[in-house]
Amino acid sequence: MTDSMLDEVYERLQDSGPERDGFLSNHAPMAAEVLVCHGHLNVVHRWLDDYADRLGERPRGITPFAVAQWRDPLGDATRTGDWLNYFDREMAGDPWRVVLARWWPRLLPGIAAGATHGVIRVGHAVRALLQQESPARITELGHGLAYWAARWQPLAPPGAGPYRRTDPRTALDAVPRVPDQRFGIRARLAQLADLPDWPAAAGAVPGDSGADAAARLAAIVDAAVLQHSTHGHGSPVMLVHAATAPNAVLRTLPALPDTQWEPSIAAAWAATAAVTAGYAPSRGLPAQHGNGAASVHDLMDRAVDTGDAHAIKFADTALDTYERQRDESLIAKVNYSLGLIADA
Repeated sequence: MTDSMLDEVYERLQDSGPERDGFLSNHAPMAAEVLVCHGHLNVVHRWLDDYADRLGERPRGITPFAVAQWRDPLGDATRTGDWLNYFDREMAGDPWRVVLARWWPRLLPGIAAGATHGVIRVGHAVRALLQQESPARITELGHGLAYWAARWQPLAPPGAGPYRRTDPRTALDAVPRVPDQRFGIRARLAQLADLPDWPAAAGAVPGDSGADAAARLAAIVDAAVLQHSTHGHGSPVMLVHAATAPNAVLRTLPALPDTQWEPSIAAAWAATAAVTAGYAPSRGLPAQHGNGAASVHDLMDRAVDTGDAHAIKFADTALDTYERQRDESLIAKVNYSLGLIADA
């Protein structure tokens, strides 16, 4: 039932575009995948009904481009329809893992695409495919890759320094903040190039370079989840992506060749650092605690009750953190974050 429900959801959404109003991401495929993954089958279609007025039509293409011409339209959002058509052909022509391995290193430098929603959507689609392959899931992966390509946005170049000998949580606190936090993500990310400490902070991935790659990336995710309970008040929704973007990369690693793991970790850390630089206050509050869930099993129920797509996706990532840490104090911290997100 779970498998068929997700395919049904993807088929329902396949004619919707990746954005609405020119730049707001379509969260429906991502949030619905979370709901199905966590067994909330009875609320999936009702949630989609409530979200329906935030869905835009799939954009039409302007001019098809050949395989060898992919660099020219990269990052050109006016060509979103062309990218969707392109990846429809890509996914029909080769196995999805082959397409993913081909395009991942091309797209990874532009990980900031769509405020990191490009990579996040891909991560949800890959998780679904690793559970079970189907035409609907393959199509959804293609749509995620197309969105990433259309909104491809590189960050200011990081440095090439050694890995920090600090834990990820301490490294996040050391990330320099952009001076002007009044405007949108593009204006904030554009300021990174002017921060003297940015190259070192973004290039020195925290942790031990000799440690297991997946464990090192998981530690970054966990640090960003915890950071939300101390800094999330600064920008509750946008700071969600400091955790969900690297988690999308983490979920994609098993489907990638081993040779792509190290650059993936570096890009994931740069994305987390960039969101932190753009949206986190320079000083956090003491760890905050909220009410609403008596146990870890209630966290997703709490997120679903808010109806908020970001709350649902944050709870999904926070549950991964709990599975690794088994720290009961995390429940109250995530409760607090869910409250912030819902009220934003």
